[in-house]
Amino acid sequence: MSEEIQTTRPTCDIDLYADDVILDPYPVYRQIRDTASAVWLPKNDLWAIGRFEDAVAALAANDVLISSKGVAANPRLNAITTPNILMTDAPDHRALRKVIAHPVMPSGLAEVKPRIEETAQQLIDTLVQRDAFDGMTDLAQILPLTIVSELLGLPEFGRQNMLRWAAATFDALGGDNARTERAFPTIMELRAFCAEDVRRDTVRPGSWVARLFEAVDEGSIDPALVPMFTRDYIAPSLDTTIFATGHLMHQLGKAPDQWEKLRANPALIPNAINEAVRLESPIRGFTRYAKDAYDAGGVQIPKGARVVILYASANRDERRWSDPDAFDLDRKVSDHVGFGHGIHICMGAQLARLEMRSLLQAMITKVARIEVGEPVFEVNNVLRGFRSLPMRLIPA
Repeated sequence: MSEEIQTTRPTCDIDLYADDVILDPYPVYRQIRDTASAVWLPKNDLWAIGRFEDAVAALAANDVLISSKGVAANPRLNAITTPNILMTDAPDHRALRKVIAHPVMPSGLAEVKPRIEETAQQLIDTLVQRDAFDGMTDLAQILPLTIVSELLGLPEFGRQNMLRWAAATFDALGGDNARTERAFPTIMELRAFCAEDVRRDTVRPGSWVARLFEAVDEGSIDPALVPMFTRDYIAPSLDTTIFATGHLMHQLGKAPDQWEKLRANPALIPNAINEAVRLESPIRGFTRYAKDAYDAGGVQIPKGARVVILYASANRDERRWSDPDAFDLDRKVSDHVGFGHGIHICMGAQLARLEMRSLLQAMITKVARIEVGEPVFEVNNVLRGFRSLPMRLIPA
């Protein structure tokens, strides 16, 4: 790259993966948006796209901003990229997704919907009787760690370690820092487990992972893909849904008028979920590799650059949303990018929506008011969510 381009390109001297930025990211996201449609981050060796319109365009340009060279913000993880669902491009991505996504699509979820709804009802019945509880461990984690872990069908050691593995996976996708370094032994443990311990004779018959072996028998996938697809199931089924649920409860607790509005009009439940995911996107953003030069809203990103597309910034872009920092159930919000956009839209989005919808439906008739205390944030390179959230449900 010429010296002239280097000195004139829009630049922000920030570390996107520093602790203080992770804990309070929104002023930094605004700085990125206000600087340009694409901004060079020298401390991370990345280009960042933070505006809504430019993020949508970049996610749709999957033929130029590709995923098959990895989606992490550090070269170490990208160097050991395997062809999983997150790190493949069209047309391979479409064929692989067809096999792995069936259980988390509406037709597949129809089988488990009654049980998820029943479990949600029982959970809320229990929680309204308690003086106080942790909204993360006692509420947000319950459905993923009971029903979803059973659906996966992993051996017991896998079920016990899913949360730890998922958190490390997202940490490893971040910048080249100490958190990323600490995550590597854990993700290598996950890889070893999926390669050695996930077998036909160790997974639950009829489970999601068991169906992968059936796909091998049918000739739909190569046997070598089973460990990678198993890892694909673990991460999106857990932390993202758990954190989204925590954000949803926190926002409804902070805004009692919005909870009253939701109780009066349960048809707003899908919008409440979308608004919570827009306002506090569980995934900050993934990177792409520029196979060719890319024009991001008039800013030229050079061939060979790595680009982080900031979903969480795009979802608070003042150019797209009126009063974007407010939680508003009346907002038309179906086009947010909290679950991504384009061919890599979140595979587990429908499952996440089903779990959150089931919880809200159970709460509508049983909870008059949601009380929340000050949450404690988890510090993760890519995820944004709470470690703990003091809560109380006041019975109706």
